[in-house]
This record gives sequence, structure tokens and C-alpha cells, in this order.
Amino acid sequence: MPLIGAADTAPLMGILFALAALGFWVDGHRRLQKTSGALWIIVGGVVLSNVHITPFESASYGFVFDYLLPVAIPLLLFKANLVMIFRESGKVMLTFLFASTATVIAAAAALQFVDLGRDGPQLAGVIAGGYIGGTMNFVAIGKAVDMDPDLFSVAIGANSVVSVIALTILIALPSISLVRRLIPSRIIAEKNTPASPGLNTRTAPRLILTHISLAIGLSLSICTLSYALADLLNMAQYSILLVTAFAVLLASIAPSQLEKLEGDFDLGMLIMYLFFAAIGLSTNVTAFIDSAMNIFFYALLVITLHIALVLLIARTCKLDLAEALVGSAAALVGPGPTAAIASANGWHKLISPGIVCGLFGYIIANFIGVTLTELLG
Repeated sequence: MPLIGAADTAPLMGILFALAALGFWVDGHRRLQKTSGALWIIVGGVVLSNVHITPFESASYGFVFDYLLPVAIPLLLFKANLVMIFRESGKVMLTFLFASTATVIAAAAALQFVDLGRDGPQLAGVIAGGYIGGTMNFVAIGKAVDMDPDLFSVAIGANSVVSVIALTILIALPSISLVRRLIPSRIIAEKNTPASPGLNTRTAPRLILTHISLAIGLSLSICTLSYALADLLNMAQYSILLVTAFAVLLASIAPSQLEKLEGDFDLGMLIMYLFFAAIGLSTNVTAFIDSAMNIFFYALLVITLHIALVLLIARTCKLDLAEALVGSAAALVGPGPTAAIASANGWHKLISPGIVCGLFGYIIANFIGVTLTELLG
């Protein structure tokens, strides 16, 4: 029997929030942030449950899975204005779309080389969605395809490690002379464009209770409408996709109003980190060890094929190497790391386009991941 029982709601919720705090601390740490706060949260939860301090199952975890998680999706998408995304993305959007297509092809092709058994279609959809959007999409697709929590924990752990490898490769590629020779880049050659303000700057949000209350109310309203419509259409398993669609529709219809909201994205991230904590606490480590290596090699093969295809497309279509890498990064590692890659290389004109392409990835990834699972199933 675990030290803390399944019915001990208060201590279990306290542990969930403590693990979330650990993740945010890691994300802000100068050296540890490269390892991903989400991974630390899951590992911390796994340790607590497998040394029998916490239970593997509890209604507290179910509350996070069933009620809090859907609320996080709109909170993370209230700034995803489609008009702004297409207006500011430029040529990087083209390379991002190529990169997203490469991810889907790679996810399907990699199943021919790594045997994932009956879980293959689910893993392909979840991992492809994660490498087009981000962690939010990884989570949402996993819920939409009803992925087993133990399998999800294995997948997110393997994905976190592979994402670090992908980031390292993307940073290293511009310094390889052969790559620069095969795929020329005017942007890399110039490298002295002054930085432009905009989406690459983000100040810490203020805690304004009217904003927080409004954001939560809007998110709950979207979830209510989406779940009701999904039930009406007999598509309950795809309710998360309707939540995504309505959130983006609202963000595109009323961008100036939603842009004024402060703290909505951060609140969504808090819920996501609570979700990771619940996943870690509900994970049996034996199942993790038995399955982890296959999924790790599958995810590694997906990003390898993705990068190879992006470079091939860039050379064939005579795309700029810098734009191709930023488009690839927007898909593989999301808007934040993409901005860091562009900034570190001095590609200042690509910072904002990279970020908006990453945001667009958040919008389309859920639909692509679920569709891929259905097609492969």
C-alpha cells in the first residue's frame, strides 16, 4: 500500500502542484532548461509512485485528465490568430508546410522499420502531431485517440529525449560547410540584419483577476459547446478537435480583444504541467522499461527522416537553408526554441516568422495527428 492513499485528495493535489513547480523551475534554470521541465515532472512523478509514496490511480488524477486538460487547450490558443499567422510568416510558412508534410511521411514510413505492434498507429499520430505542433498537441492527440496512460508516459519520455537531439541537430547544421554548399543561404551570408521587435519579445504577465476569470470562463464555454456538439454528432472521441477549432475561430474573430488578456497562456501551461504530473504519478515503471527503447528508436528515426526530407526539398526547390531550418524547427521543437535558434544564428528577420509558424503548428497538429492514426489503423 502506498504511503498516501488514493482517497487522500489534499496531499495528492499538493504533490501535483509541487511537481508542476519543479517543471517551471527547471524551465527557468540556466543549465537545466535544455532538458525540458515536462520530463522532470514525469520522472519525479514516476519515482514517487514506484517507491510507493503515492498511488498509481486516484480520482485526483482523473480530475486533471477529464476536466482540467480540455480547459487548457483554449487558454493556450487564445493568441493563435490565423490572419496574423499567415500575414507575418512569409516564406518560412512554405518551408514549415514542407516540414510538416515531411513529418507525416516520416511517421508513416518509420513504422515499416520499427515494430510498435498494435500501438503503432496511435504512436505515429501522437508523435507526428507533437513534431508538427508541440507538447500540447502531443497531449491532446493522446487523449483523442484514447492512448493508455502508461504508453503515453513512455512516449512523452522518449519524445523529450529525442526533441533535445533534434534541437542539437538543427543548431549544428548551419555550421556544416557541406550543407551550406549544397543548400546556399543568402540570410546566412548576410547575418547582419538588425533585430525587429514583435513576437520575439514577451514580458512576464501580470496577475489580473478579471483577465484570469474571463479566460477561464471563455475556455469553459468553448469546452461546453464543443462537447455538446460532439455528442450531438456522435463524435465524442473527437471533442478535443472541436475545442481546438472553436478556440482558433474565436482567436481569429476577436484578436484585438483576446490580445489584451494577460496570464491566459501561463495558466494553460500550469494545467499542462499538472497533467504531466498526473501522468508520471500514474505510470508503472515496469511497463515503461519494457516499451521505452522501441519508441525511442521510432521517434529518433522520425526526426532523422524529417530532417533528411526537409534538406532534400530545400535543395530541390532552391529554398534558403536558414528558412528551411527555421521552418523545420517550428515543426519539430516549437516556437520558443525556434526563436532561440534564429536569434543565436543572427537570423533576426526569421524570429517572428518562426514563432508564428510554430503557433500555426499548434492549430493544425491535432487534426493531422488524429487523422494519421485513423488512416494507419
